[in-house]
Amino acid sequence: MVEINPTQAVQAAAPANPGLMAWWRRLHMKSEGVRGYTLLSPTIVLMLLSLAAPLVVLFVISFFTQDLLEITPNFSLENYERFAEKESYQKLLGRSVKIAALVTVLTVLLAYPMAYFIAFRVSRNKLMWIILITVPFWTSYLLRVFAWKIILGYNGVINSGLTTVGWIEKPLEFLLYNQFAVVLTLAHAWAAFAILPIYVSLEKIDRTLLEAATILGDNPVQRFFRVTLPLSMPGVIAATLLVFIPTVGDYITPALLGGPKGLMIGNLIQLQFAKANNWPLGAALSVISLLTITLIVCAFLWCTKRIRKEVL
Repeated sequence: MVEINPTQAVQAAAPANPGLMAWWRRLHMKSEGVRGYTLLSPTIVLMLLSLAAPLVVLFVISFFTQDLLEITPNFSLENYERFAEKESYQKLLGRSVKIAALVTVLTVLLAYPMAYFIAFRVSRNKLMWIILITVPFWTSYLLRVFAWKIILGYNGVINSGLTTVGWIEKPLEFLLYNQFAVVLTLAHAWAAFAILPIYVSLEKIDRTLLEAATILGDNPVQRFFRVTLPLSMPGVIAATLLVFIPTVGDYITPALLGGPKGLMIGNLIQLQFAKANNWPLGAALSVISLLTITLIVCAFLWCTKRIRKEVL
C-alpha cells in the first residue's frame, strides 16, 4: 500500500499558476461587471453557438462558388456581383421592404387602439383580455395562413357571402394572389406582437401626468399627442421592430397567398437552398437581406431618437 504525503497532495492539487488565480480572484471580487459576465457565461456561450455561429457560417458560404452540384470553397464575389447585375433580385428585395413597411404601419395602427383600450378602459380582468388576444396564436402559423386563403379565395367566405346577398355578380379576383393578401395576412399574423409591447408602455404611464395635463387645460386629443403618445413611444418602437424584421424574410405567406406579384426575397432564398441547390447564392442573398434590414433599423432608431429628443 502506497502512503501519500499530505503536503505533496496539497501541492499537487494547487493551481499551476497561483499568481494568475489570485489576480483573477481579486478582479472577480472588485468588478461587478466581471462577476456578471461570469454568471452569464453559459448563456453567452449558448447564444454564440446558436446565433452567431450560424451567421458566420452563412457569411463564409456566401463567398463560395457553385459548380453544377458541387460547392467550391474558394473566395469569390461572384454571388454578390450576380445580385448587383440581376435587376429582378433587387426589385424583389425592394418589394419585400415595401410590403414589410406596409405590414408594420398597418399592424401598429390597428394594435395601438386595442392596447390603449386594455390599458385605460379595462379596469378588471385585463389578463383575460390579453389571453383573448393570444388565442389565434394557439394554432400554428401555417393553419392561420390557410384560413386566410379560404377566406379570401375565389369561392371563399367573402366572395360567397357577397354573392349570396347580391352585392356582387361574380367573385372578386383581387382578394387573393397579390400583395394585398400578403399584407393583410401578415398584419393579422403579427398583431399580438405589436399589441403587447404597446400595452406594456401604456400601462406604465403615470396617470397623474394625464390628470396634470387635464388641469392645465389640455383636451383629450391634446393630452394624447402631448403626453400619452410620446411616453408610449418605446412600446411603439419595439412593436415596429418586432413586426418589420421577421416580415421582410417571410416566405410562407407570399408562397401561399402572394402569387407572382406577391413573392418576396424569402421565397428566392428558399428556392436557392431547397430546389436550386445553390447554397452560396442563397447565403449571399441572405447576407444582403440582413445588411439591408440592419441599415433600415439603424436609420429608424436614429430618426426616432432625434424626434424623441426634440419632442421631449
